[in-house]
Amino acid sequence: MSVTARGRLADLAAHAGVSEATVSRVLNDKPGVAVTTRQAVLTAVDVLGYERPSKLRRNSAGLVGLITPELSNPVFPMFAQGIETQMAAAGFTPVLCTQTPGGVHEDEYVQMLLDRAVSAIVFVSGLHADTRAELGRYHELRERGLPIALVNGYREGLDATFISHDDHSSMRLAVGHLRDLGHTRIGFATGPARYVPVQRRVEGFREAMADLADGGPAGATGIDLDELVCTTLFSIEGGAAAGRQLIEAGVTGIVCGSDVMALGVMRAAGQLGLRVPQDLSVVGGDDVPFMTFVDPPLTTIRMDVDGMAAAAVTTVLEEIAGEQVDRREYLFDPELILRQSTGPVPG
Repeated sequence: MSVTARGRLADLAAHAGVSEATVSRVLNDKPGVAVTTRQAVLTAVDVLGYERPSKLRRNSAGLVGLITPELSNPVFPMFAQGIETQMAAAGFTPVLCTQTPGGVHEDEYVQMLLDRAVSAIVFVSGLHADTRAELGRYHELRERGLPIALVNGYREGLDATFISHDDHSSMRLAVGHLRDLGHTRIGFATGPARYVPVQRRVEGFREAMADLADGGPAGATGIDLDELVCTTLFSIEGGAAAGRQLIEAGVTGIVCGSDVMALGVMRAAGQLGLRVPQDLSVVGGDDVPFMTFVDPPLTTIRMDVDGMAAAAVTTVLEEIAGEQVDRREYLFDPELILRQSTGPVPG
């Protein structure tokens, strides 16, 4: 279908989130349009089934779907940017599908992508990460022979490639850092317990705290770990609620499941009259942009987003090309990033 009709221009503008005038400039190959905006419009043309004007046609290997959670957590835009950039460089048109609470369901996005004959789909923290979700949807995709990569959320018995952050190692790094500063009563604030990465981090936290009790400073024994693990929402508000609960439990350091939660913990500490790091040490997770601008700058466990994005792209491109792919879980090492939100135990 041609995209010359005004109604179709409106469809494209709505899908790309730009004005009809911008769509017109892109379709007429006019200057003055940002590269990302131009790509968004051309992706809308492809996704909605319209034909590109002849001068904008290029040899494309096809569409690849990318399904992510809502982009309010900065780590997900980081994944999206990394995956989209590498897919576009390989000649594929990435189609970003963002889930929001009460919005389009993952299964609906998948059906839309299948209707557009995508060559592969990359899922970032999708339903595969939720232990309450059925895996039949992914088994069906594999039965169709569709290459898929599942980022953060390993599930046993699923014939697919998994790309995961090493959650156990991240907890060893965080707890070990606080232990070295003299902390023994350490809390862990993280997201809902039904998610695979959360379960792995809780396991890692418990193991690291057990090591602390076995060989750490005096006073580390006899700690009730159930009291020191708080599962809540992956949000600033969730972090603040967990922070208040853990501070009331007498912790001197808190490890957080994400940087966003760490911001909530720091907010709660300030509301309770505590200073970070003089009275409370805080460790975040992910190392998303702008954490150096927090006051104080946030010590955090960096997730290797670039490496994980590259691995997800590589594995689906190899499978699209018909190469033999070792479909298993690939773990990526975390890195402790030291800043000023952690310090010696008070007193």
